[in-house]
Amino acid sequence: MSPSPSSPAGQVPRFAVVGVPGNRRVTFFQDAVRAAGLPAPRLVPWQDVLRGDAAFLPGETVRIDSPGEDAEVERLLREVDDPARVEGTALWYARFTSAVRVAARAAAASGAVLLDDPGDVAVLFDKRLCHAVLDGADVPVPASSTSGAAAPEVRDWADVRARMMAHRMPRAFVKLAHGSSASGVLAVETAGPGRVRATTSVERDPSGRLFNSLRVRHCTSEREVGALVDALAPDGLHIERWLPKAALGGRVADLRVVVVAGRATHAVVRTSRSPMTNLHLGGERGSLDEARAAVRAAGGSWAEVLGLCERAAACFPDTLCVGVDLLPATGWRRFAVGEVNAFGDLLPRLTGLPGSGAEGLDTYAAQVAAVLNRARNDHETATP
Repeated sequence: MSPSPSSPAGQVPRFAVVGVPGNRRVTFFQDAVRAAGLPAPRLVPWQDVLRGDAAFLPGETVRIDSPGEDAEVERLLREVDDPARVEGTALWYARFTSAVRVAARAAAASGAVLLDDPGDVAVLFDKRLCHAVLDGADVPVPASSTSGAAAPEVRDWADVRARMMAHRMPRAFVKLAHGSSASGVLAVETAGPGRVRATTSVERDPSGRLFNSLRVRHCTSEREVGALVDALAPDGLHIERWLPKAALGGRVADLRVVVVAGRATHAVVRTSRSPMTNLHLGGERGSLDEARAAVRAAGGSWAEVLGLCERAAACFPDTLCVGVDLLPATGWRRFAVGEVNAFGDLLPRLTGLPGSGAEGLDTYAAQVAAVLNRARNDHETATP
């Protein structure tokens, strides 16, 4: 378990961030720390961490940020020559989680503390484990045939078809267990032997390598769908029931809700004409007011919707901030948690929800405020 993310004896925290130099995530966090009147966080490059050269200073509060969007870091993590490549996520997961554990040991040895617990991170980046943890805490998730460490490995397309039939899933999402940003995702529909339709952003180049495209396409050839799944399977697959989503303005909708220190602080509606609502795949931000109104019109409570996201985040109590992907069922009456993301706070210019305590703050400023509040509380508790 990670120590409480505050400096010794309630002192004002001195921040460090493990990240990619120049990356917008790092820049947003540095800006938030400076806006709070503190020195800019010391940057610890991911390349140093992966090469075993990272060091932390006594009393530092350390944020682990995404290692994405850097070609050399990608090479060190999964040995690919292009960050758009799909393959190598199992190797990425093994090296990434190992590096986080190494960073945690280095931080502990120097008297620094992490805002991200290595054990939580290992679960958050494995969809099978994450779904099992959520399900075990009675957080509703889409039915799955692969959740949990004991679930049998999905070896190929034949396994996927057999599991979909056994679990009566004519429609399912087939996902890389360690993927993110819809990488390697196929939304699969079946209608009897030989009748398959898959929606995906995965493309194969002439040499057979798989790439993520910004174009969502439909594939109706079972031979091609099977070949894609067979190529993805060695990295580990997660299969979950494709739940019919609610709609806004004629487009399917879901929500990304950021939870900071146990409290839902930010939310954005994502809408799309495809099963994937990711903004880089053609998804668009929808109206949060319209979503709230739809929940109320269905007899629901917006507070309960946010409460469900907080319950999901509570499964990872030693990690300061997570992004919860919430799936509203048709009619806006029922909800399920699709995923919980360790790096789900990249929502530029979005300010906090009314009553959240983060009004006027972006996701990064809200996290800085939460750490400062903990430091003040620790100081008050320690003061005789």
